[in-house]
Amino acid sequence: VMIIADYLNEEELKMDLMSLIKDQLNNPGVLKQLGQSIGADSDKVSKLTQLGLPTILEGLTRNTRTPEGAESLACALDQHQDDEVDDLPGFFNKVDTNDGAKILDHVFGSKTKQVQKKLAGETGLNKSQVSGLLTKLAPMLLGALGRQKKEQGLDASGIAGLLPQLSGLLGGSSGNGLAGVT
Repeated sequence: VMIIADYLNEEELKMDLMSLIKDQLNNPGVLKQLGQSIGADSDKVSKLTQLGLPTILEGLTRNTRTPEGAESLACALDQHQDDEVDDLPGFFNKVDTNDGAKILDHVFGSKTKQVQKKLAGETGLNKSQVSGLLTKLAPMLLGALGRQKKEQGLDASGIAGLLPQLSGLLGGSSGNGLAGVT
């Protein structure tokens, strides 16, 4: 009975995290705020969040295939575990986009510009707008994952096992062609 309860709590936490992210990122006020920050309309911002978040998660998943990569991500999540991602408008007002750029460079490495170009083509945004938005979304995603790591007491291998499931919940590996870039 305890094993089933633990499994349900873990599944519930994953769903809560994804629901939080999806609900807030579908909020017209949040989309408008993000759009104003990069000079784009809400529809294009919405499309970028729908494609960009799974792409970042797929990159994180790829990076955790080695024990060193998983440990590196676990340390990064510890640094973001207390980020206030419950309030995305407030979070985005004070997000450190320099940190976001570093996260993206770590996740995608030499393919960062290629990922941005592909996302620009898919969304109708220019590369600068894509970059501006991804540098806000990456720290938000690490904050949400950091909180989940803390609440579930996950270690590096636990995080590595969780990422592919979360990517699927956010629509990753949907055949949009971005996985091949990352």
